[in-house]
Amino acid sequence: MSWLGKLLGGAFGFMLGGPLGAILGASVGHHFDQGLALGDQDERLGADAQVRVQSAFFTATFSVMGHIAKADGRVSPAEIELAKQVMANMRLTAEQRKIAISLFQQGKSPAFPLPDVLMQLQSECHRYTHLMRMFLEIQVQAALADGDLSREKDRLLLTICHHLGVTRFEYERLKLQLLAQQRFYSYSSGHYQQPARPQHKVADAYAILGVDANASDAEIKKAYRRLISQHHPDKLVAKGLPQEMMTLAKEKTQQIRKAYETIVEARGL
Repeated sequence: MSWLGKLLGGAFGFMLGGPLGAILGASVGHHFDQGLALGDQDERLGADAQVRVQSAFFTATFSVMGHIAKADGRVSPAEIELAKQVMANMRLTAEQRKIAISLFQQGKSPAFPLPDVLMQLQSECHRYTHLMRMFLEIQVQAALADGDLSREKDRLLLTICHHLGVTRFEYERLKLQLLAQQRFYSYSSGHYQQPARPQHKVADAYAILGVDANASDAEIKKAYRRLISQHHPDKLVAKGLPQEMMTLAKEKTQQIRKAYETIVEARGL
């Protein structure tokens, strides 16, 4: 059973306090103000540590996504559609979707405690760098849902990076990779289709891997393997990625693999 299923059934024994606990509690109708301790206490030592990470990651992902969507004063249809698509890809039940939507709505509030949320997320997940990168990628993709990045959202993403210890250089590189990914694929009906602009697909494939077109074959293979390792679904789940988000990780590895195959074909390797 997923951590969300356990939560909805009341059969869990972890304690999540702080702003994330309060936000999640408001969404599920429980009170986490002082933390919640239920279930079999003998299970707390191992599994519950991961449940804490999963619940923190899930709560922060959807609430911060809502905060970013509202950054320029208006939540666009494209941003709403992207949030829905993330939920669809996670195959959430109707009850779980209600929780995710509630988290998104809470993030839109002017009173949303972004610094405190990020501080707690960093505290819960700081040991898992790949997981934190996944969180940031989702937020940048949410900001790019309109096809462009407004000044307000760019500033907000820089603030998020600052709180998470991500440098300006790392952020700009990630942004270029995700913009290239957006050009490389047309987003339609919840699935990535074949490249929408074939004339640019090789250049964008290099950008997705984060390498220069003049990079050696060995450098390209190294970059490819590094990205595949960072986004490997099983590794991410083992480090705290909620099971519901495994589909997102699988899609990411497919995108990376397609970009690499495009480069290999172009080079005749």
